[in-house]
Amino acid sequence: MLTENVKTKSGSKSEVSTAFKWFHGSSLNGGVMLISATVASYYGVFMTDTVKIPAAAASIIMLIASLWDAINDPIMGTIADRTHTKFGRYRPYFTIFPVLMAIVGVLLFWNPTGLSTNQKIIYVAVTYIAYGMLYTILTMPHMAVLPAVTQDNDTRNQVIAMGAGFCALSFTIASTFTTQMVDFFGGSYIPLMAIYGVLGVIAFWGLFATSKERYLQPVEKRPIMHDLKKLFKHKQLYPIMLVWCLASMGYGLMFASSVYYVMYYLARPDLIALYMGIVSIGALVSMVVLMPIVLKIFKTGQKALIVTQGLTFICYGIAFFFGKNLIVLYVTSFLATAIGAMSNALVNVLVNDTIDFIQLEEGVSLNGTISAIKGFAQKCGTTVVNSGILALLAASGYIAGAIGQQPESTLITLNCIRFGIPAIICVIIVICLKYYPLEKYYPAIEEMKAKMKANEQK
Repeated sequence: MLTENVKTKSGSKSEVSTAFKWFHGSSLNGGVMLISATVASYYGVFMTDTVKIPAAAASIIMLIASLWDAINDPIMGTIADRTHTKFGRYRPYFTIFPVLMAIVGVLLFWNPTGLSTNQKIIYVAVTYIAYGMLYTILTMPHMAVLPAVTQDNDTRNQVIAMGAGFCALSFTIASTFTTQMVDFFGGSYIPLMAIYGVLGVIAFWGLFATSKERYLQPVEKRPIMHDLKKLFKHKQLYPIMLVWCLASMGYGLMFASSVYYVMYYLARPDLIALYMGIVSIGALVSMVVLMPIVLKIFKTGQKALIVTQGLTFICYGIAFFFGKNLIVLYVTSFLATAIGAMSNALVNVLVNDTIDFIQLEEGVSLNGTISAIKGFAQKCGTTVVNSGILALLAASGYIAGAIGQQPESTLITLNCIRFGIPAIICVIIVICLKYYPLEKYYPAIEEMKAKMKANEQK
């Protein structure tokens, strides 16, 4: 039996409603992403400047939280795959946990005055780790539910593209306008985070109401490691997992390196706002406008990534050699971001391919486990970016605050971080996907999907 206690109306033209597409796109990538983007951009400063905990303690908290967050992704994925309730396998996570995320989002930005420094450190550590765990709890089922709801690749791609658009819009709003909105609320983040939390709850509850898990294997009682063994024994999946990590690195470098590049490589801190605006608009265009077009043209995530990464490589190469010219820098940076930023979302198509492949080869649904491994790979990429930039700068002789006085080794390093390393990442991604290991399985996968759909309609 390939389906799990789900009945659908016969003769329906589509397996998913428009409401499902909107709620899937706006849940994790809407309100919750607004919280996440605010945390990513401003929480470090909030810890040190508002809560007044030492920077060293803040860095240790974030390191510990990141390590635990990466570890618990696969754990959460396997737990989700073993969930069995009257509401389904993944849908139950869309009820109470968005509410908890809304509460923790507010608590994150509450300044616990009256506590000692050590007590503040404990408070921040607990709330920040809780935030990371809740984000994982919501992310894994959110990714896993899509292939459980529909087997149609075009529909999946539409939903992924819509989510990418919401993600880009949310990130742009949070990273660009948070300061102004906090000022509007009298210098407090709490009303803003409450609004974001409510938006996330509404969207996730809508996703719960509109999703129907049709394509699932019955839940089996088996050790967690059993699922991981089933996944990792297929060596053809290793290049795909590497792509998941590299795409996250490339996306992260677009933003994390830009301020350093403009401030120290160009020695033009007055251009930071303009340049970040160019990059942010490029990312927005990439997700909202270009990604749906690219998926429609190329149909598969493999082909879309090969083409977009190839074009992005060209832009990075030009900027690497001629970036001192501001016109060249602005144009190539915009084009590179507009074309390349979608890579971090396009890899979700590869996740669906992997889920289908494991279903074909192993006869089991490992949606949550695979989604978790993808999340783990992405977080590894983010960790490398966040720590790698500072490590490379330190090794180059970087002098904090020395605008126009950095050693030549630092200038070379900055150019490599901003354009050289991302260009190399593009090449590696193309190599990994040039001979896509799952492509030869497409006919068998489509046959499997047809059988599953026929069984579901009986």
